[in-house]
Amino acid sequence: MKTKAIKLLYGKDGMVLRVPDETVVLVGKDAPAIADPTAAVAGAMGNPIGSPPLAELVGKNRPRTVAITISDITRPVPNKVFLPPMLNVLNAAGVVDSQIVIIIGTGMHRSSTPEERDILVGREIQSRIEVIDHTADDAGTLVKVSDNPPVSVNRRFAEADFRIVTGYIESHFMAGFSGGRKGVCPALVDLATIERFHGYEALADSRADTGVLEGNPCHEIALKVARTVSVDFLFNVAITRDRRIAGIYCGELNAAHLAGCKDVSEWTSSDIDDAFDLVITNGGGYALDTTFYQAVKGMCGAMPALGPDSTLLIASACSEGLGSKPFGELILSYGGDWRRFLADIAAAETVRLDQWEFQMRTRVLKRIGLEKLWFVSDGIDSATQKRIGITPILGDGDATARAQCAIDEFIAANPAARIAVIPDGPYTMLRRNS
Repeated sequence: MKTKAIKLLYGKDGMVLRVPDETVVLVGKDAPAIADPTAAVAGAMGNPIGSPPLAELVGKNRPRTVAITISDITRPVPNKVFLPPMLNVLNAAGVVDSQIVIIIGTGMHRSSTPEERDILVGREIQSRIEVIDHTADDAGTLVKVSDNPPVSVNRRFAEADFRIVTGYIESHFMAGFSGGRKGVCPALVDLATIERFHGYEALADSRADTGVLEGNPCHEIALKVARTVSVDFLFNVAITRDRRIAGIYCGELNAAHLAGCKDVSEWTSSDIDDAFDLVITNGGGYALDTTFYQAVKGMCGAMPALGPDSTLLIASACSEGLGSKPFGELILSYGGDWRRFLADIAAAETVRLDQWEFQMRTRVLKRIGLEKLWFVSDGIDSATQKRIGITPILGDGDATARAQCAIDEFIAANPAARIAVIPDGPYTMLRRNS
């Protein structure tokens, strides 16, 4: 049997697997990288979508304080490319470095480490500009912006005279697309708002899905919160597979975001006609796949390729284990009993922290069952893997060797199987042709 090597995103170095030559490789078209990103950044800020240029806005408003929010380490945003030109515009408009704060939009994720801040913004910017983490569970750092429903937002952002939201646009398994309004909600809001954004009813809606904005409750909740706070300027990018800038979308919050979503949908989509017998995917590589919590995105991203008889193999490094302590406790307490979990959260009056990621995984479990959700990782011990509601691929060798063994055994038992690989995992948006 002729085979070919496919490299999947996995940790920092990737995972190379051999599959039959006729295996379908599901990837997007991918856009070429912008040749001169620094010039393109300056040009985009001078010619934004649905908004006056950034320099004009700042010059007119003459802000005493400016807040810029960036994504945390789980998102591969090229901050070091666009932040220097952005700071140049602010400085030229009369805003000095001491008037600026950069807020890392952690949402409910942990705070950033010093090493991660070096990756996010670099030491030169840290020597000039105050850089802080959002802390969703610290009431002293928040300010209420709405009573019905109650919403609190990072105080430094809400009380700044001028507010800039940055980030990048990719397909998102709950909110349709990342970027735009998500730079405020859930990135900068309180835990209660995050829980409402991810609540049972919102995620039980079929429109809370990849590539869907119209009628998507997650999108609508986040956009309402962002508009309540008010965003003065959005700066989003789209990136290539090797994480260089492919497109820049800046200006008015919603108009710029929608323009980016349109391009990202075109660039990252892969069309399929039918389900496959075996689908091989991943958790997105470093830094997204450092936890099992985030690996769920890769599982859900593969759903258009799955039928009731399909098997899904997902590889995720999980170098930091399961994720947050509440998430770990939640999935360990239910194990494979996902039906009881759904019944419990549907009946509960409050939202448990991180229940939403488990709820999204139940979509996959409903489709193919626990036995056909195969998981391979070197970051979680085998005893724990047996308790988290997946079928672990265990045995001798590292994750690559065990994944290869599982694939070979599947092919030997099913020589006529239709197989698909999604090398970029959650960064590819699958579209099922009707």
